[in-house]
Amino acid sequence: MTVEPLASLDPRTLRERALEALRAAVLSGQYRPGDHLSEVDLATALGVSRGTVREALRHLQQEGLATTGNRGMLRVSSLTAVEVRELFQVRAALESLAVRELISSPRRESAVGALRKALDDLADEHESVSARIQADLAFHLLMCRLAGNSMLVEAWERLEGRMRVAILNGAAWQAPMMARDRHAPIVDAIERGDVAAAVAVVEEHMAAAAEHFASSPSSD
Repeated sequence: MTVEPLASLDPRTLRERALEALRAAVLSGQYRPGDHLSEVDLATALGVSRGTVREALRHLQQEGLATTGNRGMLRVSSLTAVEVRELFQVRAALESLAVRELISSPRRESAVGALRKALDDLADEHESVSARIQADLAFHLLMCRLAGNSMLVEAWERLEGRMRVAILNGAAWQAPMMARDRHAPIVDAIERGDVAAAVAVVEEHMAAAAEHFASSPSSD
């Protein structure tokens, strides 16, 4: 794997900046699922010690973005097809709870307005891959936050690293899953106050995404 130059670091916040740089490199797709994360190469690219890189990589492991592979080598995480399907089953449960609570909330009208603004960020097909991934996940996280359940938000955020891994596993790619038209029916059902329809749309959305990403060659 060719190591591309990474941003130079401010020595006053070396540890945090190293983690941010490595996390961004993984989440942007600069390092793909399965790529070897070499302490030596990364330390050289960042201009920091191997110890600093080692600590940053440990945090990436805790976030689910890196994992130990054969012979103890650290690699960018990848997910099996089974794991991808399990991930989206959990997402369906969490986000179904979110739409239920949103519909019963006295703040439903303002929540719908906020979600419609978030839909606009999904409409630009000329954005980069990383920007479209960010817009997609931001929409779903906003939906959970607007539900007003802090434990729901915490559970969703703990899965976010694996969500990004699942998306990055897809090569050919995820544009249909991230289209505005696939998300608008969720907001429409919330606006109507139709719990059954909202839950059904969320479950269908997650089931389709699970099959899409689980069928990626990287998930075999």
